[in-house]
Amino acid sequence: MKNGVVNSVGQSNDLEKVTTPAVQAKLIKLGIFRVQDLLTFFPIRYQDETKVLNITEAPERELVQIEVTVINSKVEFRPRRQLVVSVQDATGIASLRFLNFYPSQQRMLGAGVRIRVVGEFRINRQRVREMVHPRYKKIIANEELPTTLTPVYATTKGLGQASIRKAVTRAFAVADQTDTLLPAYLDDLGLPSFSDTVKTLHRPQGDVDPALLKNRSSEFWARLSFDELLAQQLIMRKNYDKREQYMAPVMSPVNSRIELFLSRLGFKLTNAQERVLSEIQTDISKHLPMRRLLQGDVGSGKTVIAALAALQAIDAGYQVALMVPTEILSEQHFRKIEGWLSILNISVERLTGSLTKAERNQVNEKMKGGFVHIVVGTHALFQEDVVFKNLGLVIIDEQHRFGVKQRLALIDKGADKLNQTHQLMMSATPIPRSLAMSFFGDLDVSVIDELPLGRIPITTKLVSNSRREEVFQRIEETCQSGQQVYWVCPLIEESETLQLETAIHTHDLIQAQFPNLRIGIVHGRMKSQEKTSIMDAFSDGAIHLLVATSVIEVGIDVPNATVMVIENAERIGLSQLHQLRGRIGRGSGASTCILLYSSKLTDTARLRLRVIYENIDGFEVARADLQLRGPGEILGARQSGVPMLRYADPERDVLLLEKAKLLASDFLANHTELAEKHIDRWYGSREKFSEA
Repeated sequence: MKNGVVNSVGQSNDLEKVTTPAVQAKLIKLGIFRVQDLLTFFPIRYQDETKVLNITEAPERELVQIEVTVINSKVEFRPRRQLVVSVQDATGIASLRFLNFYPSQQRMLGAGVRIRVVGEFRINRQRVREMVHPRYKKIIANEELPTTLTPVYATTKGLGQASIRKAVTRAFAVADQTDTLLPAYLDDLGLPSFSDTVKTLHRPQGDVDPALLKNRSSEFWARLSFDELLAQQLIMRKNYDKREQYMAPVMSPVNSRIELFLSRLGFKLTNAQERVLSEIQTDISKHLPMRRLLQGDVGSGKTVIAALAALQAIDAGYQVALMVPTEILSEQHFRKIEGWLSILNISVERLTGSLTKAERNQVNEKMKGGFVHIVVGTHALFQEDVVFKNLGLVIIDEQHRFGVKQRLALIDKGADKLNQTHQLMMSATPIPRSLAMSFFGDLDVSVIDELPLGRIPITTKLVSNSRREEVFQRIEETCQSGQQVYWVCPLIEESETLQLETAIHTHDLIQAQFPNLRIGIVHGRMKSQEKTSIMDAFSDGAIHLLVATSVIEVGIDVPNATVMVIENAERIGLSQLHQLRGRIGRGSGASTCILLYSSKLTDTARLRLRVIYENIDGFEVARADLQLRGPGEILGARQSGVPMLRYADPERDVLLLEKAKLLASDFLANHTELAEKHIDRWYGSREKFSEA
């Protein structure tokens, strides 16, 4: 690959300066596209080869280095072919065992050869100290021990540590290591220089405290964390400021229709709903494109806010698209919004993949002609054949379920070089403040932080599988009282077919247990019309108990359902457990979520169940989920467009994050070139993926 060749992410590849084409290809798989990237590709751990221990004093099951003389080497068959090398130093004898070896190794390890060996000791069956497959090298006369720790990097198939270390060493000779932070900033933050940081972390001195490296608590790791957070904040600040380059439809509220809608709603908005509605109405009344994230716990009333925002856009003469991740959720939103808005002479349509071609064409023609005011749909909304006459507002529910390109494909249907649509993104998965600052810093964030009046908190119970008879008795009592029950089947990620079989088997067992009850089943393999029919029957009270997979995780609203049983709850993540639990407790009666668990629980599973049992607040659940799973899983951040963090942790480094957020604005305003250089050092042209 020649210098200047552009790789798959549009970055100029100069790796040929430091390594071979074959190694370049492997480095690219690790996300290393440029020589500069090698400087910020830091070790995952270190090996201490700065000192030598005697055979007898070296601890067992710890990585140690010894200097020994070969006594003899021989090939043994017990039962497979292996090379056994006897070695000694002044304190004793040990054995080196190689299960895979070449004839050249046996020749090299001849009697009298002096070697330096790195490995872990164990005691074999003959009660001899032994290393299995250690690293070794022949000692060169007068060769001194290294003075720095040996770095160990993340790697990929076919790429050895020696190749990475050699490339990093050469990168130091050619890569730019000048600092992007001014001396005044470094003094204020108490951080070391960039060049000192990369040299120390790639090649730490042998006398450095190993705990500081292992725990990433040194000032050098703090510098890395700050740099990475600053680069992320700079990108998002640029995206935020970039809005001013575009125009968006001005949607001033027409109070008469909004007031009529509110008067017919049947309930009063909470103070939190009124606050976030005011924020959204103010945004879409301006000529700048709105980019707002609406967060609200399960059942907090986000859908009615979306409907009110849509009503303001429609009154201003624009169309609205509401995109959701599942067919069931699209059906639920469609029915609710149509019920609210159709009496106001507003046309609401639904567009999903399950529609026939003729039905899709009919909806598309009506949208293209401007006869549809609001369309609710799934991924079908951003297909090429979908055309709006005058799209002004895009609402994306459960936004983390969609990828960057999918969101852009829909948003672009109402945009051109000078104009963009307003965007409202909604999430029922509360995001801890530190994550919101880090990954949504380019958005304005609204939070509905209270539930509707009269909502009774859900009681959560942990019940062992051995007590299923008690659960059956509770179900019977609930259904006889006229209320309804969800029974959620375990999630079997490795096999969708097995999950389906489990749901069907569970349905048959429960039907046999309760022959007088009407039992329904809904799962992802059913056709849309089948699912809709079953959900309608459940909503109407014609089905007493609904067996379901995770297709009911979001959007289902049946106030009469007061009990939910979740089988093998220990297999399910905290966020999803909280979402599922939120399907009940939507009426005026008391509701109970029963988490069935197996007797053999891992420590993580036990902790997860304790968190969900003790917390009904979604933000507390999300905070615990963050500690257990990390930000990528919670945010869907692999699809979010915002660069993921490799070294910084928003929760651990929240003080550094706050400082980076403050510094980003000053950096862009007063030190533009340094800001661009800082972004390039950490992300290169991957910055473009953050603009969704």
